[in-house]
Amino acid sequence: MLNPLHLRTFIVVLRTGSFAEAARSLGYTGSAVSQQISSLERSVKMSLFERDAHGIRPTPSAGFLAERAQNVLATLASFEEEVRAMSEGNFGQVRLGSFPTASQQLLPLSLSTFARTHREVGIDLDEGEPDTLIPLLLDRDLDLAIVYHYDLVPQTWPKALKAEPLLHEDLVLLLPPGHRFADSEIVLADLGKETWVATGERTSGARSLRRACAAAGFEPNVHCRSDDYDVIRRFVSSGLGVALVPALGHVPGTIATATIADLPVRRHVVALHAPSTVNPAVEGSVAALKAASVEAAGRLPGVRIA
Repeated sequence: MLNPLHLRTFIVVLRTGSFAEAARSLGYTGSAVSQQISSLERSVKMSLFERDAHGIRPTPSAGFLAERAQNVLATLASFEEEVRAMSEGNFGQVRLGSFPTASQQLLPLSLSTFARTHREVGIDLDEGEPDTLIPLLLDRDLDLAIVYHYDLVPQTWPKALKAEPLLHEDLVLLLPPGHRFADSEIVLADLGKETWVATGERTSGARSLRRACAAAGFEPNVHCRSDDYDVIRRFVSSGLGVALVPALGHVPGTIATATIADLPVRRHVVALHAPSTVNPAVEGSVAALKAASVEAAGRLPGVRIA
């Protein structure tokens, strides 16, 4: 195995024309330079310099080796620079997981902010719900995941992960056109006889809805389900029922709404990653997400900084 240090010394000897001059240039002793060149000659099994009382002369082999060594050392220098940039979080890849409404409302700004300060870091995005993303994070298939949890549905994150709070979201009551409660403030019990549109029965949003309604004295009568908030809005707009959606999934001004004064539920958005992450760029990603969260809280009704 060739020693890059010996190759660098060899190049300086060729440039200066003597072991003594190379030693002065490198800050070594003449003996150290001579020993390094001898070690290099043993490694390549060729004589690189002819030595006599008047000095040294490079052999033809030295010229061949010098040409190749310059390329090798340039490649090594580039590699060392990339490793240094990676260790500082300025080079490489971040594998990010996110759920759809966070992807729509947080990622455009956060990724553009991150890209301006981390030009050599690429982003791989995987979308899914928390129960899909967390196993990927634990298996190190993701570096960072944006997830959520609802009040009334107990949630503890794995101890191997660090949670960085981002946002709190109010839930918005969506109403069909001409509904009697439009633009009103009501209590949850007022909705006991309504037909509902909700997310999938096993989702934390649906479970939170059932528990909140139970506390208000009724079981929600769900006729339609979808995990796509665009679909839920269309169902409500078509008169198929009322729905509760988190603020990131609401499009203000497109549908009638009402305020539920006693609703005990919010959705909470956090970023999860390993506390001793092996990817230094994660820190910059989290900072960009927090900046995007501040912007979203100023732009979207019902969104607050955690």
